[in-house]
Amino acid sequence: MQIGPHILRNNVFVAPMAGVTDRPYRQLCKELGAGYAVSEMAASNPRVWASEKSARRLDHAGEMEPKAVQIAGSDPQELADCAKFNVDKGAQIIDINMGCPVKKVCNNWCGSALLPHEDLVQRILHAVVGAVDVPVTLKFRTGWDRENKNALRIARIAEQAGIRMLTLHGRTRADGYTGDAEYDTIAAVKASVAIPVVANGDITSPEKARFVLDKTGADAVMVGRAAQGRPWIFREIDHYLRTGTHLPAPLVAEVAQLMDEHLQAHYAFYGERKGMLTARKHIGWYVRDLEGGEEFRQRMNRLESTQEQLQSVKEFFESQWKYGERLQYRLAEEKLAA
Repeated sequence: MQIGPHILRNNVFVAPMAGVTDRPYRQLCKELGAGYAVSEMAASNPRVWASEKSARRLDHAGEMEPKAVQIAGSDPQELADCAKFNVDKGAQIIDINMGCPVKKVCNNWCGSALLPHEDLVQRILHAVVGAVDVPVTLKFRTGWDRENKNALRIARIAEQAGIRMLTLHGRTRADGYTGDAEYDTIAAVKASVAIPVVANGDITSPEKARFVLDKTGADAVMVGRAAQGRPWIFREIDHYLRTGTHLPAPLVAEVAQLMDEHLQAHYAFYGERKGMLTARKHIGWYVRDLEGGEEFRQRMNRLESTQEQLQSVKEFFESQWKYGERLQYRLAEEKLAA
């Protein structure tokens, strides 16, 4: 798998997720087997480039290459300038967001709101590709709604504009994150272009990744929500795709250490107070399918310091040893089924 000059380790990618795929999380996913990760989207409006949030999203210090930045906007020149700005800050790949379905984004004619306006899509893609000397990729959806799907036309416009890779989330903007992903549409797009195509949507397990690759003919899969709290899913999928066999569940001791390292990096990245608050969601995702996880999450959300968080997480995972040396998601799942 290759994007321009960048040869990737494998074809299992991390989806860009607002408020999730910050630098510490991307780095962790890469260390745990992801072949590629894209940053949270950066707004093309130059007035926000100097903001604290934007500065964090532009921080790639120490991140495993290639460093990819996703940009979002609706003005071709602003997006071109944003791409150049990010390349100057260290971005090695620019990804254009035409897939976000969130109202706040679409109301500003960004993300998937662009899809019905194919002339504007064409002008944006040509402007950004022409502005930078690094590969430019596109993430998009199958269309505005099920009655107005135009993924094939957008894919051809993108290829003609010089886009180097397409990532297609197999849902329309109207679908949001509900319903089943349209793998037939991804397969049709893959068959219609010569550039790499990445399948995104409902990739939740190694078996599902294998099924989606076979069904669509895609070159890679992109994992989003299923990686929240389970960043080792990337090595599990990669191993299964290569061998047809499953890795065992991670060791409790390994996950305890990973969580400690992730939290320490998270606090250093955001600062003490903001780091403590934003870490709560990550901790909740890590423990949600484990025995006692929900009760722990509720207690943890009342803690008010990073040290208390670290200590409580350590104690929680010490309590998991009673169920075995490896994580036992099955216990929580059986409890819910009962």
